[in-house]
Amino acid sequence: MKFLASLLFCFTVSCVFSQEQVSFYFDSNKFSLKKEELLKLNQWLVQYKEAKILGVYGFCDEEGSVGYNDTLAKKRIDYVFNIIKDKVKIRDDFKTRSFGELHVLSKIKAENRKVTLYYILPKDFAREDEIIKVKKETVVEKKRELIKFPDKLSFENPDGTISEFKMDTIFMRKMSLAKVGEKLKLENMNFYINTFAIIPQSRAKMYELLTVLKSYPDMKIQIQGHICCVTKDVRDLATQRAKAIYKFLEYNEIDKSRMTYIGYGSDRPLYPIPEKSEEEREANRRVEIEIIN
Repeated sequence: MKFLASLLFCFTVSCVFSQEQVSFYFDSNKFSLKKEELLKLNQWLVQYKEAKILGVYGFCDEEGSVGYNDTLAKKRIDYVFNIIKDKVKIRDDFKTRSFGELHVLSKIKAENRKVTLYYILPKDFAREDEIIKVKKETVVEKKRELIKFPDKLSFENPDGTISEFKMDTIFMRKMSLAKVGEKLKLENMNFYINTFAIIPQSRAKMYELLTVLKSYPDMKIQIQGHICCVTKDVRDLATQRAKAIYKFLEYNEIDKSRMTYIGYGSDRPLYPIPEKSEEEREANRRVEIEIIN
């Protein structure tokens, strides 16, 4: 059976379904089970060889981009599916779904790196349609209005001079088309060293963000700050920098209900600390926008 990440079915799951499940856990950034978890899976197959699989779900922790986590989750699902496919009954029209990092996370990261099997036992086979009610899913996609963003932006400074910025329309279009849960790095968003004051050269990025939010009034975001180089953000710069962008947007009439901010310090580095180069430090020292709605 070809393993698909998306089928045109949706499941309405009863409480009985939720009771029959088992999870197998992965090491960070791995899509094959370690020895102990593989043994656990094989033992489950022996004990529940008469069971019937209704769904296979893959999860990741919050590290990395949504795209990376989604791919990793699918690889984990493929790995487990290839082990169980000839050893246990599997519903022909089961829905396979990889949530990446878009599920509710446990505070313990290791508990999020898993594949979960949902199944029923022979005693419940006659009630299968009651346990899972399957219906065709009608997909109605609301077309997003395509907006032509300006290439340049001019505005008057407090001293009466005129400033003109070249706008990154590629970033703006990418943000306007981003899916819920997707994160976008604000490139060239820089601050004066050891402060949350934004340097003048980064003002263009602020206005790009503002323009997109004004163009799509239903969009909601979270502004996420990260720092580099040190293991502890003593001055909470990551939060203060995210807040500085939040306050800019609020000042320019973006409603507070549409945005939140958070600082992660150096808890989520893209490269291990201490970094080995300026490129790695720059990558860790970033502000990201996560699309919430």
